[in-house]
Amino acid sequence: MHTRTVPGHPALTRILRRHIEDEQLKPGDLLFQGESGGILAGSVIRRAWRNARRAVLPPHVFESPTGRRVYDNRNTRLTKWLNDGIPPAQVAEWAGNSVAVLLATYARCVEGQLPDLKRRLEAAGDLPERPSMG
Repeated sequence: MHTRTVPGHPALTRILRRHIEDEQLKPGDLLFQGESGGILAGSVIRRAWRNARRAVLPPHVFESPTGRRVYDNRNTRLTKWLNDGIPPAQVAEWAGNSVAVLLATYARCVEGQLPDLKRRLEAAGDLPERPSMG
């Protein structure tokens, strides 16, 4: 089994740790199980996700494509990390992708960094003076 460490929101981490403790889960156990103890059916996950979106989103957002699929959360998180300036190599590691795959998919989603990049370039100093030819 392949595992990797990915940062999570502290409140969500507390909820998940409590669930693991309450269910007395051991390494290798499924975090959420189907009725027979196996993997949850995709239809169950989609129905739960749709109900959760309906419960927390205003109607116009619920009807929009925003977060329509559970996988959209992953796309949103990776894009946010890149937009927050987290190095692509780190984001790729957390995502379980190569940098090439990450950038091929998400580079066009990076926005709003140009003013900060310009400030960083200016703060790094000027180019060296050209040597005099004289």
